[in-house]
Amino acid sequence: MADLKKGSKKLLNAWAFYDWANSVYTLTIASSIFPIFYSALFAEELKKVSAFGFEFKSTALITFVTAFTFLVVAFSSPLLSGIADYVGNKKTFMKFFCYVGGAGCIGLYWFSLEHIYISLLFYFMGLIGYWGSLVFYNSYLPDIAFPEQQDKISAKGFSMGYIGSVLLLLINLAMVMSQETGEAKMQMMRYSFLTVGIWWVVFAQYTFYILPKGTSNGNKMSTSVVFNGFKELKQVWQQLKQNLRLKRYLGAFFVFSMAVQTIMLVAVYFGEEEIAWAEDGKTMGLIVSILVIQVVAVIGAVLTSRASAKFGNIQTLIAVNVIWMGLCFYAYFMETPAQFYIAAGLVGLVMGGIQSLARSTYSKFLPETKDTTSYFSFYDVAEKIGIVIGMIIYGTIDQITGSMRNSILFLFVFFLIGIILLFRVPRGNP
Repeated sequence: MADLKKGSKKLLNAWAFYDWANSVYTLTIASSIFPIFYSALFAEELKKVSAFGFEFKSTALITFVTAFTFLVVAFSSPLLSGIADYVGNKKTFMKFFCYVGGAGCIGLYWFSLEHIYISLLFYFMGLIGYWGSLVFYNSYLPDIAFPEQQDKISAKGFSMGYIGSVLLLLINLAMVMSQETGEAKMQMMRYSFLTVGIWWVVFAQYTFYILPKGTSNGNKMSTSVVFNGFKELKQVWQQLKQNLRLKRYLGAFFVFSMAVQTIMLVAVYFGEEEIAWAEDGKTMGLIVSILVIQVVAVIGAVLTSRASAKFGNIQTLIAVNVIWMGLCFYAYFMETPAQFYIAAGLVGLVMGGIQSLARSTYSKFLPETKDTTSYFSFYDVAEKIGIVIGMIIYGTIDQITGSMRNSILFLFVFFLIGIILLFRVPRGNP
């Protein structure tokens, strides 16, 4: 179809709708049912698994695979985004990663310890597909929305994602809890992985249909494109170094995002291992806590957007980071399900807000350019390298001390540093 004009309601809604499509991955696979499923594969008294010539603690193995995946995304996305901007077809790359991720989710149906390598490959595909597509998705924001629209449509995207993912999780939860035996529940969890892959790919088609191919620049694919991609990234890096506000904001984002993303990725594993659940109440309790996070996050994203309009983006981000800092202390002392539910509510309140506001703030700081994908690849790399560092630190502390509580408490340091760095970002609009 013909490309719609920048700022048009249909174009903005189609862009935001991809959050509805892909957010089911983060909720069902990354945050709730897969972590529960994975933990259930191991006997309570022996949570060990042999892979790659080593014996790992079960949570350590999935943590390191996750860190490795983010490392791959971090180093590949600048190259891919440079190519996408050069030939002007960012939608093709976004589609590719979407389909890889959807196939990975479907493949998790066959996840087993007996076939650990192919199982981890499917997990890798889902993770790299989700995050790989996001760099191209995020880069569309300054292309399709004017600066004054970006906070609102970014928050709308996250809100749609939370609503869609909660809807599917409720369906998956009904499937799992309708069964009597543990084996039957596990089978329903496998079916839920299929629903995520299908949901993601099917609903993404509307976004792909409406979004433009990319910024048309007349360049064609050739053998020199790879080198042109690196050349373009070098030019962008030079421009970033000359933009004091953008450079300092990226530094702050790198640090606080490291802690935020790590907490989101390990929350269910923490709850499964550190909270004293009633007998047979763990699965339901963990999923309910995730639902609480998602429902409250819709409200949090909207409230944060309004706060940024009144007080400014940087000031609002500072306030949200202070809340995250307090949550690290609170989590260290959590023991009961009730305390975990309270933490889930507070996490939800600040989770959606900090993600949507961080994305739109970066978008507003960008200089006028057609190469938005390359700029967002730096944003993406900062986030992914931060996750790698955060997950490795978290897993190492857990392995050495034997408790995730010490790991979560240590993340307080990153929020504190993030706040200090945000204060150093030059003021002005936003």
